[in-house]
Amino acid sequence: MTHPVSRPLSARERALVVALDRAILGGFRHWLLIVNLLFGIFVAVPWLAPVLMHTGHAGAARAIYLAYITQCHQLPQRSYFLFGTKPNYSLDEVQAAWQDTDNPLVLRQFIGNPQMGWKVAWSDRMVSMYTSIFFGGLIYALLRKRLRPLPFWAFILLLLPMVIDGGTHLISDLAGLGHGFRDSNAWLAVITGNALSTTFYAGDALGSFNSWMRLITGILFAIGLVWFPYPYLEDACAGMQREIETKFNRAGLSL
Repeated sequence: MTHPVSRPLSARERALVVALDRAILGGFRHWLLIVNLLFGIFVAVPWLAPVLMHTGHAGAARAIYLAYITQCHQLPQRSYFLFGTKPNYSLDEVQAAWQDTDNPLVLRQFIGNPQMGWKVAWSDRMVSMYTSIFFGGLIYALLRKRLRPLPFWAFILLLLPMVIDGGTHLISDLAGLGHGFRDSNAWLAVITGNALSTTFYAGDALGSFNSWMRLITGILFAIGLVWFPYPYLEDACAGMQREIETKFNRAGLSL
């Protein structure tokens, strides 16, 4: 049985391979910059949707809402609004302006109006989580030489609060939006002896228990999602970088 004999690369093919290797090397050298830039864009685009609606570019804005609906439920009562009278609105206010329904598939279609302003293209939980991942990546860039990987058990502990908060919201919403135990949080009022205002316990407005929980659990989730994998990515990219550099040195090529 004969085996095909590999032919030597032409000068053009060799130049292409070298250029690709240099590009790959650059990616490994600057992986964190690339990740942070991509996350920065990913985090900023949802805020562009209400800006585009406000400036009359509805088609482009709706394209953003459509793209990000794959990432988030986009329920308006759990989202921020720009260019309106308030940064967010209660379920009752949304129902009065849109439709008197607790169907999330209908409610999520409400993106705002000139009076109430325009909805950011994902919810406050997504804002908290992904924005914190972006800033966590920036902080990691400053501490990467000194930061050791987070232990796996600590990683799980940081993710657990969001799992609990998101899971209880999901179960609560089965009773219908506005009717579940996480809408009234009567259980929390009993535990705390009604020491705080009604607006803290009920609903999703800024300053409410639900709002604080989505903010805090999103930040904790992001800390875990940066601190645990990023040091391992750093080591893996450094190893690949050394392999490519060794390959270039053996070939007598400059980097």
